[in-house]
Amino acid sequence: MPLHVAAALTVVTCLFPVYWMVTTAFKPSRDIQSYHPRLVPEEWTLDHFRKAVGADGFALFWRNSILVTLSAVLLALVVALGAAYAVARLRWRGRRHFMLAVFIAQMAPWESLIIPIYIISRDTGMLDRLPTLTLIYFMITLPFTVVVLRGFIAGIPPELEEAAQVDGCTRLGAFRRVAFPLLAPGLMATSLFGFITAWNEFTYANFLIIKQQDSRTLPVWLSSFQSTFGTDWGATMAASTLFALPALIIFLVLQRHVTSGLASGGVKG
Repeated sequence: MPLHVAAALTVVTCLFPVYWMVTTAFKPSRDIQSYHPRLVPEEWTLDHFRKAVGADGFALFWRNSILVTLSAVLLALVVALGAAYAVARLRWRGRRHFMLAVFIAQMAPWESLIIPIYIISRDTGMLDRLPTLTLIYFMITLPFTVVVLRGFIAGIPPELEEAAQVDGCTRLGAFRRVAFPLLAPGLMATSLFGFITAWNEFTYANFLIIKQQDSRTLPVWLSSFQSTFGTDWGATMAASTLFALPALIIFLVLQRHVTSGLASGGVKG
């Protein structure tokens, strides 16, 4: 029983900020600034959502975030799939050292690379460009993608591919026809992780996109809700709610596959 109570308190503590964000988005401005906040709004309004959607750059920054996020995720999946297959199926010198390097890259704090990445981007003329963000998000998500897919490929019996090769398939053909369809949960798990990581990233987008305001992404755009009297909390919460919806929808749709993918990739290989 105490364990259940502790679990319930943990869930409530984690979900309450999300609940407060969503309810604040529907509150009238006078209730948001009230000295007596209410858990449930007495009145509900969509004015803050209209203001957020009608703000300058909403559609443009939404497009930028979608473009950068999907490009980084797809690129990471393609590269990581080849690397994970080579580590899980092939035997070559330096394989263990390669995986050690991947684990080290996964553990490294990416915030520590802001200054060198900024200097490299400045010297190569890559500042204020969306492809720069795409490459950075690709590097951030690649180590995790390699680790999970490697474990998932190792969990697929190699005899299945060998049987396909006996029937006339090449190694690539056997992988494409036999193993690849079984990788769906692992691909979904890594895709979701990469999507959330790239979709929510703020620091690099804020430091590397300085002059070209039209190249900024949604997380940076969220910080722009300022008025004469300070931050417009209603519009900010409404925009944050809209910002969180894509990741939430994707997670709910892929939840079952993501869970099995993470479990298989984490304990096998």
